Amino acid sequence: MILAIDMSNSAIVLGCFQKETILFTEQMATDLRKTELEYAIGLKTILELHGIAPAALEGAVISSVVPPLVDVMQAAIGKIAPEIRVLVVHPGVKTGLPVCMDQPAQVGSNLIVDAVAAKAEYGEPVIVIDLGTATTLSVISQDGRYIGGAILPGVRVSLDSLVRGTAQLPNISLTQPRRTAGTNTIDSMKSGVIYGNAASIDGMIDRIWQELGYETALVATGDAADAIIPHCRHSIRIDAMLPLKGLQIIYAKNQQEV
Repeated sequence: MILAIDMSNSAIVLGCFQKETILFTEQMATDLRKTELEYAIGLKTILELHGIAPAALEGAVISSVVPPLVDVMQAAIGKIAPEIRVLVVHPGVKTGLPVCMDQPAQVGSNLIVDAVAAKAEYGEPVIVIDLGTATTLSVISQDGRYIGGAILPGVRVSLDSLVRGTAQLPNISLTQPRRTAGTNTIDSMKSGVIYGNAASIDGMIDRIWQELGYETALVATGDAADAIIPHCRHSIRIDAMLPLKGLQIIYAKNQQEV
């Protein structure tokens, strides 16, 4: 049984794998103030809620875009399961994904993990859209290489910035407006946030396809995917488990070293 942990700037998603089967997924808030003991208690509690003893873990794998938390999480895992070793996804880890970027080591591990899973699950070429703290698009070419992408302000980051930067605009939920041209402030904001982000993603896909000279499969993941992707005009699959699937694949490729 493998514990997989995907740490983003806003949330920590974790799950357990029995071979390729996901037994459960849960989410914790990313908090730089928490100690290794506090994270250990959280991990142990989540495992026990799902009827899994920490001693049953065979290994763990971590992807993180929050460098200060990597050592903390490794230490937390060590407190509840001291016998296992932890694989941290970094540029030296085997992924099976050639990265053709100007500086491959600077590509976020979360993007690599998503791309590995998308390539395995949906074939190639494929574009992965991850709607988290940032909205990212990652492009895997016809020959299975990671060849580039785009980074946009995340949906909730943009909304929070809009609310903080204005005197009269309220915070809103990410629910569908009644019409594109809103007839009140709330619907106008919802239209801009939801349809605006959907249109941005559609437009970016069209531009990438034009540059590539061919179309690709499309898959999306991330906290805001359910709110935005159904309003895109392109047919885009939503796969909330994509990061954990990628971690499982990478762990398997590096199993002998772990």
